[in-house]
Amino acid sequence: MDKPIYKRVLLKLSGEALLGNNAFGIDVHIVEVIAQEIREIVSLGVQVAIVVGGGNIFRGMEISSKGIKRTSGDYMGMLATVMNSVALQNFLLNAGVPTRVQSAIEMREVAEPFIIGRAVRHLEKGRVVIFAAGTGNPFFTTDTAASLRALEIQADVMLKATKVDGVYDKDPVTNKDAVLYDTISYTEVLTKNLKVMDSTAISMCRDNNLPVIVFNLEKRGNIRGVICGKSIGTIVGVEQ
Repeated sequence: MDKPIYKRVLLKLSGEALLGNNAFGIDVHIVEVIAQEIREIVSLGVQVAIVVGGGNIFRGMEISSKGIKRTSGDYMGMLATVMNSVALQNFLLNAGVPTRVQSAIEMREVAEPFIIGRAVRHLEKGRVVIFAAGTGNPFFTTDTAASLRALEIQADVMLKATKVDGVYDKDPVTNKDAVLYDTISYTEVLTKNLKVMDSTAISMCRDNNLPVIVFNLEKRGNIRGVICGKSIGTIVGVEQ
C-alpha cells in the first residue's frame, strides 16, 4: 500500500472546481467525489486543511467594474467562499470525515472564528479544517489566503487543484503545443507570468520555502497519488 510522504497539507480548491458541468453553483456529484478522495487521504493519517474559492457563486473583482466598490465586492466574494465551505463540510461529514469550518469573518452561528491554535488542534485530532472567507480582508485572493493559512499551520506542502495537468509554458487550452513542466522555480513562475497563482501568493511561498504542487483534480486518485509522492502534476519549489 502506498504511504504518504506528507504529514500536513493544505489543499486549495477553486470555486470553479465545484461547478462540474453547471454554469453556476455546486455540482453535487463533483463535491461527493472530492469528499471521498479527501476521506482516503485522511484515512492514511494525513492532516488536511482546505481553502476553497467562491468563483462558482460570486466574483468580487468582476462586479466591482459594474458600480459596486471593490471592497464591497470582495466581501461579497468572501461570503461566497463561506457558502462553499459549509457545503463541502456537509459532504465530508456525510462521508464520515470530522470537519470544522473556520471563518476569517466572524459568524459564530455558521463557523468557528479563525484561531491558529484551535485549527492546529483540530488537525492533530484528525479533523479536516476548512478555512473560509479568505484572509478577511479585501484586495487579497483566496490563493493568497491559502498560502497564508498553509504557512500559519506549518503545512508541509500546498496542493493547488486545477482543471489541467500542471503548470504549462502557455495556456494548454488554447495552445496545443504547450509544454508541461515537471518542476519549476517560484521565480520562473513570476518572471514568465504563468498564472499558477497570483504573484503575492507565489512570493509568500518562495519567501518561506513552501512547495506547491499543481495537479489535475478531475483525474480520480490524483490527490492520493500526490500525497504518496507519485509523479503527478508540477512541483513549484526552490530555485533551480
